[in-house]
Amino acid sequence: MTVDEAKLNDLLGRFVVDVGAGFQALGAVLGDRLGLYRALLQVMPADAAEVAGEAGVDERYVREWLAAQAAGGYVTYDAASGRFSLTEEQAFLLADPDGMHGAAAFLIPLATAKNMDKIIEAVRAGEGFPWHAHDPVMFEGTERFFRPGYVAHLVSSWIPALTGVEDKLRAGARVADVGCGHGSSTLLLASSYPASRITGFDYHEASIDQARKRAVDAGLADRVAFEVASAADFPGEGYDLVAVFDALHDMPDPLGAARHIHETLTDDGTFLLVEPYAGDRLEDNLNPVGRLYYGASTVVCVAHSKTEEPRTALGAQAGEARLTELLRDAGFGRVRRATETPFNLVLEARP
Repeated sequence: MTVDEAKLNDLLGRFVVDVGAGFQALGAVLGDRLGLYRALLQVMPADAAEVAGEAGVDERYVREWLAAQAAGGYVTYDAASGRFSLTEEQAFLLADPDGMHGAAAFLIPLATAKNMDKIIEAVRAGEGFPWHAHDPVMFEGTERFFRPGYVAHLVSSWIPALTGVEDKLRAGARVADVGCGHGSSTLLLASSYPASRITGFDYHEASIDQARKRAVDAGLADRVAFEVASAADFPGEGYDLVAVFDALHDMPDPLGAARHIHETLTDDGTFLLVEPYAGDRLEDNLNPVGRLYYGASTVVCVAHSKTEEPRTALGAQAGEARLTELLRDAGFGRVRRATETPFNLVLEARP
């Protein structure tokens, strides 16, 4: 074997970036949990002592943390003054309570790592590892990772892109949000369309408990409900809209779930399917977004899908063609891409 030194050095460069990213994840979670990004935002431009004082933590740790964050491009360092700050973009991603909550995304791989030995054994045996068995920070991280996208797009662009759905929701529609998790999407729909009745379903009881608390806190408990039920047998019929956000690909039997959804809709109902953005060919997805989704899919999505028959394991990069085929097999006669974002495919399926 002859090793090309230039190519090896290029590979090692990417390797160093990735190992550093692992520690960047730890630092981002520290910053999120201890309020360090928010503290910096309040007192910037600031040195480590000022950030530590604002956050109420030890200065020496903060000095090292700020250096790591600056090296990773998450905060900005001015060598002339020796002070740190956040650009508007850094603040929106990491510090603004109404921003993207970017650091929370790192909770997902960290939660997965806590069960890595069990996942390794599942991969070896071809078995599954269920969603509900993950550390609770997985559910927090997932909700905080996806919610900003829903806030930005669900009501402003995704619903308007569906045929006739916005008018129905304004007039008063019956809606099911299947695989709702902590209920972010459900509550957004309920707050935006007060005449409609929204029910969120999820098989994970702890998530439903959290969603119910969120509904009370938001003052929406009178027009939104949350129930423990799976996608294949959630109750009710005559729904004008059934939505599944970033969850169909995780299901052991996505075809069975889609068939059940088809059966619960009115004759003029709509299935809103939001899935991670993906091209139809592997080579279309060999990019940073594909890398993120394939990586998470290996240890989270495929792992859960293999917990029960038929263990379909669509994966988080199923792509529009495969999803459309599945929806047509489930009985939907009209399927189209309603819209998209860099992170989402938004499909409309109708009977």
